[in-house]
Amino acid sequence: MKKYSLIIHGGAGNITNLSDEKRQSYLDGLKECLGEGQKMLSLGRKSLDVVERCVNIMEDNKIFNAGRGSVINAEGEIEMDASIMDGSNLMSGSVIGLKHYKNPVSVARAVMERTEHVMLAGEGAEEFANKSGFKYFKNNFFKTEARIRQAEEAKKRKKTVLDIDDLNKNKKMGTVGAVAYDLKGDIAAATSTGGIANKLKGRVGDSPIIGAGIYASNKLAGVSATGFGEQFIRCVVSFYAAMQISDICQAPGACRIAMDYLRESVKGLGGIIMIDRLGNIGCGATCKNLIHGYIGSSAELFTSLTPSS
Repeated sequence: MKKYSLIIHGGAGNITNLSDEKRQSYLDGLKECLGEGQKMLSLGRKSLDVVERCVNIMEDNKIFNAGRGSVINAEGEIEMDASIMDGSNLMSGSVIGLKHYKNPVSVARAVMERTEHVMLAGEGAEEFANKSGFKYFKNNFFKTEARIRQAEEAKKRKKTVLDIDDLNKNKKMGTVGAVAYDLKGDIAAATSTGGIANKLKGRVGDSPIIGAGIYASNKLAGVSATGFGEQFIRCVVSFYAAMQISDICQAPGACRIAMDYLRESVKGLGGIIMIDRLGNIGCGATCKNLIHGYIGSSAELFTSLTPSS
């Protein structure tokens, strides 16, 4: 019987002190994505369509640090990054520093499909999004009350902050992502983020970097990462994780190896999700929590705020 699988994440970090209401909000957000993704996959939709749709849902949900819920930089602005990759042909698209378009992953897909390029940044990415027909929003549209309070606290502390909840009490690395394996056996991955609070204008993390925050190949695996971006870039984590896949190493083992490498190399903080070339699901993290969920052809839906062992 043909199979499909889907795994998504909504960030990683320390969220142990979150209220029950906030925890449930994360889980509800995951369930919405998984329900939509499962419906699409069961109907034979392409993995690329599925990961874009799942990430769009999280970009539109203010609880996640992507799109509508993005954090604020040191200049009081929103700068969003995203990427998407098709494992069937290694085609990929990426955008950096979008300020006015609430679904950056869709703009990244347009870069992949409508241009000869992989990556567009800053004003060029904005102009491309506008010419491609994406709806323009003023920067204030993205500035939620929670993100404004967060930005003010970060400025008081005079440091960048990895997406915090309830200000000083908990730290959560932002970023959302999805990896899907469709009925044809094609893999796709997508990642989107608002970055880190109080970051320098123009700062770029791993999310839009192919091989660091994302990778997809039908011959290996699909991977989406979340965490301290600079560390993931230095270790090229997503590609490193995918390269561990072999006849004797499937997704769970590859994730463990990659997280050990990240921890031992740069004391890295974050996590990854993966689906390998056989449709097996895996995830791993070097921190206490990974907001994630997955579903397969068995129709069993799983969501968690803690990495699987």
